[in-house]
Amino acid sequence: MSTPGSPPATEGMYSKLIDDEGAFDEFRPNAHPGSPVRLPVRPSGPGLYRLATVCLATLCGVLLISIIAVAAHYTNKPRSGGEATSALQKQTQDANVTVLSATINKLQQEKSQLQKEKAELQAKLAATKAPAPAQAPVTCPMNWKLFGSSCYFISTVSRSWQEGQDFCQTHGAHLAIIHTAEEQTFLWNLLPRGHWNAYWFGITDEHTEDKWKWVDGTPLVGGFWEVGEPNNHINEDCGYIVKTRVLERVAIRSWYDAPCSMYWPFICEKEMNTSTITPTAH
Repeated sequence: MSTPGSPPATEGMYSKLIDDEGAFDEFRPNAHPGSPVRLPVRPSGPGLYRLATVCLATLCGVLLISIIAVAAHYTNKPRSGGEATSALQKQTQDANVTVLSATINKLQQEKSQLQKEKAELQAKLAATKAPAPAQAPVTCPMNWKLFGSSCYFISTVSRSWQEGQDFCQTHGAHLAIIHTAEEQTFLWNLLPRGHWNAYWFGITDEHTEDKWKWVDGTPLVGGFWEVGEPNNHINEDCGYIVKTRVLERVAIRSWYDAPCSMYWPFICEKEMNTSTITPTAH
């Protein structure tokens, strides 16, 4: 501690430093005796420390700014990448939404079209399932027999083939046309048995030999001929059915041919749901 009236402690410090400097001068080599050596004056005092402090503070500030700049760079870099990724994802989502909306609209249109077609098909189906209007039962005239939609008449008088056809036509009918075994059997069962009971029906090859046609002009397909028939013996151009007492004779093998001028009974057929057949010219 210094006492009042005594020199300050700093003065003693500086005096000591000066003394030490004088002592240091004693050991400096004298390169050129007799010539004075000018040494640089070293700064001394508190200015030197102030300068060092300012430089150190400036360096610290630059370093701090650099650290902050680097940290900010790396902090913002992922954020920018995230924003870019987010923007790309949003664009992709928007594109997906657009595609899905278009697909939904297309499916809705197809659904509407299918519903319309379904309604049309249901209407057609309902129309096909609608019950047919009731028809009055077919009633045949007296002495005519019903089979299917036709009435049949078995004559008891004999005529030529053409005369039999003329008789049938006067009653709105024609000589019978036989297409099925069921129809053939039905007519066969209507005929009485006898020695040689023969009945004209509506088939002839009068215009072209062996080209048998029905009275409506359609060609014969198949038929129920007896074995060996037709044989066109003595210009036999018209067909007839035979039923005899021989039990072995059957309905599906009972057709024969004979001259059209012969007199036999005949079978007429009247379709109840069609118009009368135009007579065949002979």
